[in-house]
Amino acid sequence: MALVENGRTLGVIGMGVMGQTILKGLLQSGALTPDHAWGTSRSAKTCEAVAAAIGVPVEPNIRERLGSAGVLVLCVKPAQVPAALSAVKAAGTLRPGTLLISIAAGVDLQQLANLLGTVNPWVRAMPNTPCVVGEGMTAICPGEHATSAHLAQARQVFECVGMVAETEERHFDAITALSGSGPAYQYLIMEAMADAGVRVGLPRDLALTLVAQTARGAARMVQTSGRHPAALRDDVTTPAGCTIGGLLMLEDGKIRSVLARAIEEATRIAAKLGPAGTPK
Repeated sequence: MALVENGRTLGVIGMGVMGQTILKGLLQSGALTPDHAWGTSRSAKTCEAVAAAIGVPVEPNIRERLGSAGVLVLCVKPAQVPAALSAVKAAGTLRPGTLLISIAAGVDLQQLANLLGTVNPWVRAMPNTPCVVGEGMTAICPGEHATSAHLAQARQVFECVGMVAETEERHFDAITALSGSGPAYQYLIMEAMADAGVRVGLPRDLALTLVAQTARGAARMVQTSGRHPAALRDDVTTPAGCTIGGLLMLEDGKIRSVLARAIEEATRIAAKLGPAGTPK
């Protein structure tokens, strides 16, 4: 199924890393052709650079293009959401049937609808940065006026850059903390493990290669084996072996509770990321 049909287009508001990544993924997968895609940024310099890099129109003024949009993806920071939606509203050319998708953390569906002041369908999404390499994890949920067809469109957008899970909006702050922020936790763990490899005599580049591939392989085993991580861990943990010694040291350091507290704190902060003065 074509992502946009009948001459409609897909526009991306905000051409930062995620905005560019989504457009690139859609184009590279063939879900969208360049003549049905466009983007916008407040900076004319950014517009020029991104247009040259991606090969689609990227312009500061969206009035002329907004009327053709079948799907509009909002890829701005939470604090920039009111200004971005104010510009969409002021353009006066948004069609009532245009699907809007927001990736802004902490800005809920009711806030988005209130800020735009229309009955357009909304889908809220929370992707993460591994979308850049086609290995992203995105959660999506529908707004009041979104149908199953709209949700399918949103799923198609993010499946071009990774995996997608449909869920309820009440989980979004936790999802933001767990998978949205999750790559940063993984990078910290990998950095620490590579440093430990250096400490016990490995060249740094070799240590980092070993750690990165081990993390990738372990993740794939969880995804494909259907077994619990604890069972997979037991496969590696032989009696009186080195693995159990290392695991006991990690448990002594309270690694479980530290990770849990980190995600708990990130969840608390995610709940407050919406634009100030916009009631939830």
